[in-house]
Amino acid sequence: MTPSQVETVASGADRAKLAGAGVLVVAAVAAFYLLAQQDLWLRVVVLLVLLAVAVATFFTAEPGKALIAFGRDSWKELGKVVWPTRPEAMQMTAYVFAFVVVMALFLWLTDKSLEWVIYSLILGWR
Repeated sequence: MTPSQVETVASGADRAKLAGAGVLVVAAVAAFYLLAQQDLWLRVVVLLVLLAVAVATFFTAEPGKALIAFGRDSWKELGKVVWPTRPEAMQMTAYVFAFVVVMALFLWLTDKSLEWVIYSLILGWR
C-alpha cells in the first residue's frame, strides 16, 4: 500500500494569497453585519464584491489553479463517457422498476409468512 500524498501550499506567496482570501471572506461577512444601519442593497453589494475578490485571490494561488485544471480535466473525461440511448435508458429503468416490485412482493410474502408462523403456530395468539 502506497502512502497517500498530501499536497501542501509550497510558496509563501501562495500562503499569503490563501490567508488573504480567508481574511476577505471574514471581512465580507463582518461588513455585511457592521453595515446593518445601511440599505440592504449596499450591504449585499459590499458582501458580493468582497466575496468576488476573495474568490479571485484564491484562484490566483496554486491550489486555485490546480482546482481549475481539475475542472478542465473532469470536463474532458465527461466528454468521453458513452451515454445510453433513450431506448436503452427506458429499458434499464423498466428493469429497475420490475426488480423493485418483485422484491417488494418477496419481502411482503416473507413478512406475512413469518407473522403467521410466529403468531399463529408458535404463540397461538390468533
